[in-house]
Amino acid sequence: MKPIPLPLSGSCRCGRVEVRLTKPPLATGACHCRGCQKMSSSAYSLTAIMPADGFAVTKGDPVIGGLHGPDVHHYFCGHCMTWMFTKPEGMDWFVNVRPTLFDDTSWFRPFMETYTSAKLPFAETGAVESFETFPEMDRYQGLVKAYAEWAS
Repeated sequence: MKPIPLPLSGSCRCGRVEVRLTKPPLATGACHCRGCQKMSSSAYSLTAIMPADGFAVTKGDPVIGGLHGPDVHHYFCGHCMTWMFTKPEGMDWFVNVRPTLFDDTSWFRPFMETYTSAKLPFAETGAVESFETFPEMDRYQGLVKAYAEWAS
């Protein structure tokens, strides 16, 4: 795998919202759930699970879109409506960032895939770990460690 070239900058499609990463991801993934399929208009969404203190919006003001409930907040560019990142409520230590926003995407490969129970028959990600739904919370520490070893 190619190392992530930090710092890493990116933007929405129109460029009105820009983001920057200064730390490597905790893990990477692809989600096959129906919500991600609908929001990405694709077979799955891609994500880089980033430490919150290594992620910043450097230009513009993203707006909440997608789900508007209390559990998760999906952030979009208010102009071009690019889905940029997600913040689960009560888990302020990480941000799920769409890796295709970045100017350099050569470092990205999904380590795990979630919601394979909704996976479209043709969809392949090359992920190392697969889960029918989301992994149990007690699995994440081991997954983060395994990702670090795999990505180095």
